[in-house]
This record gives sequence, C-alpha cells and structure tokens, in this order.
Amino acid sequence: MIEALVSMVVLAVATTFTPGPSTLLAAASGARFGVRSTIPLMAGVAAGLASLMAAAAAGLIVLLQVVPSIHIAVKVLGSAYLLWLCWKISRTTPGGDEPGMLKSPVGFGAGMAVLLANPKAWSMAIAASATYAELVPNATLLALMLGAVFAVAAILATLFWCAGGMMLGSTLRSARQWKTVNLILAGLTALSITPLWL
Repeated sequence: MIEALVSMVVLAVATTFTPGPSTLLAAASGARFGVRSTIPLMAGVAAGLASLMAAAAAGLIVLLQVVPSIHIAVKVLGSAYLLWLCWKISRTTPGGDEPGMLKSPVGFGAGMAVLLANPKAWSMAIAASATYAELVPNATLLALMLGAVFAVAAILATLFWCAGGMMLGSTLRSARQWKTVNLILAGLTALSITPLWL
C-alpha cells in the first residue's frame, strides 16, 4: 500500500506541475490579481481534480467505455471553454477595462469548471485509476487516495504557478509588456489543448 501511495504522489506531482490550462490560468491570475485573490481558483482546481480522480476510481472508466460519446463531448465542450478563457486572458491589461478581459479573479466555480473541462485531466484520471486499480483493490479506498493525493498536488502546483505569475507581474512596467505576457500565457494555454486532438 505504501508503494502505491508513493507512486501516486510522484505521478501527481509530475502531472499537476506541468504547464496546462489550470496552471497557466493560475499564473495569469497571480500576475494580475496576486496570490490571495487567486485562492478560490486554486481551491476550485483542487476540488475539481479530487472529484474527477475519485469518480474515475469509483467507476467513471466503465461509463466512458459504455458511452464513448461522453468523452468526445467533454473534449469539444472543454476545448471551447478553454479557448474562451484564452481569449479573456489575451485581452487583459493592468487596470484596463476592455470588453472581454478578466476584470476580477476567477473564482472557485470557474476553477472547478476549468479542471473538469480539461480533457487532459480526464485522461489523467482514467489512466491513474486503471494503473492503481490492481495495487489498491478496494475502489472506495482508491477513490479516497487518488482524490486526496491529486487535490494536494493541485493546490501546490497552482500555488507555485500563481506565485510565479505574481513575481512576473511585479516586473512588468508597461501595458505593452502586460499584453505580451498575457498573449504568451493565452497562447500556451491554447497550445496545451492541441495534444488532445492528435
């Protein structure tokens, strides 16, 4: 059991700290609004990932095998939502009021939605559940373990990226610099969707 837990922690750290929609959104929010204002986003991402991991361990895999169109629908809707967020990030400037920009920090519900709309997170949840199902034969225990481990990893990862964004934001002096950074973050977030369709 300890071996399975250690392996889960390693997988959780490796998969949650890599750039993706949630981490890049945390960086953009940190740059614009700071760490304290980004806490609801981080909590939403962690709750979303914990829920998804627990659901996958509890039987989501079977449902997706029986009704594969659910997975396709998640990819389409999730990609559309993430691209909309990219557009909002790209339009954000410090103190600006352009239509379509992020005017306030992204909250808990949106953080959870970003995570649940991310097909990469779904794939990760299914793969982790399948990998550890033999090592942790009790589905309830597996759901609790995966949910807890990935929730903690998500909090740490989004905090790391948020703090990095905040440090970057403190060095930006002009509207042009802000625009460049936001375009880069939005572009990277959009690029993180591409592998889901290959």
